Formats: sequence, structure tokens, C-alpha cells
Amino acid sequence: MSNLRPSLEVAVQMRRERITGPMAHWSPWRWVLADVVLQEAGFGSEPRMLFQNEDEQAWLYPAMRVELFKDDAEGYYLNATTPAPCWFVLWRMQDDLAVPVMVSLSYHDAGRWLDAQETVEQVPVPAEVLAWMQAFVDEHHVVEPKRRQRPESFRSLTDRFGNPASVSTAKPQRKGGHG
Repeated sequence: MSNLRPSLEVAVQMRRERITGPMAHWSPWRWVLADVVLQEAGFGSEPRMLFQNEDEQAWLYPAMRVELFKDDAEGYYLNATTPAPCWFVLWRMQDDLAVPVMVSLSYHDAGRWLDAQETVEQVPVPAEVLAWMQAFVDEHHVVEPKRRQRPESFRSLTDRFGNPASVSTAKPQRKGGHG
């Protein structure tokens, strides 16, 4: 079936850390994205706590799918060509847990999520995933030729209704003969 999109199964690790210092006054804990790793059979498919102590708690969210879409090749290209390519993870609080909702390799996805005021964090992508993404970019990304934009000073002026407008540098004549 050639219409299937390239995809990977990953697991997301979230960590709850104790906050110390003045910030602890507002909240004693914070959640952070700890890692994204390739799915392994032993991870299963259900979220589970990995460990807990008095200062930290870690959860594993396995079996999350990351797909590559041809129409987002530009987003993968932008990620692949940065000095630090990364996974983007959108996560939300559910009850007292930070739950990853989506994982992507696209800068465009991350930008849309941030524009929607979602919580998005990133961690570095491993070399083998970067190579996989780069192969997809090489096959599907088309560099759009840059079109020269006409300087603003050459654009015709319009009023707020779209009608032609003009600007004059001549001083207006005063009416009434004063002065």
C-alpha cells in the first residue's frame, strides 16, 4: 500500500520535579518533557509511572505515532536544517498529570500549537530519526523560488475602502483671507 504515510512509534517521558526557592510559594511541582524515544516492545501501550521519590516522578506514555505528511515537507525541512533538530511535544494537564497529546517533527505544527497557546516543549531528535526525516525532506520538499517584492514606495495608495488615494506635499490654501 503506497498511500500509507511514513510513521514512527515513539514513547514520551514526562517528569514532575519539585520546585525550590521563591517559586515554590506558588506551586511545589512543575512538569517538564524529559525525553522522546523510539517505541520498544517492552513499553506496552498504556501509560505508567516509571519511578517516584520525594523530589521527582517520571511517567512513560508509549505507543504514540509520529507521521510525516507530504504537504508539510517545509516544516520538516526547517527542523532538519536547524543547528539542533528536535521532537516537538504538545502536552496538557489532565487531573494532576502532564499528558502528551501529540508529537511532531514539523516546525509548522509547533508554531500552530504555540499560536493556539498550547504547552509545547522540545527535546533533541536522535541521529537515526534525523536521517529518516531528512530522506523524506529530500524526496518531498520543493524549494519555492523567492519572488521579488515590489518596494512599498511603488505601491499605489488606497484608502480604507480600497479606493485610489493621493498624497500631496503642497500646503493647503487657507480660506477666509486670514493672515
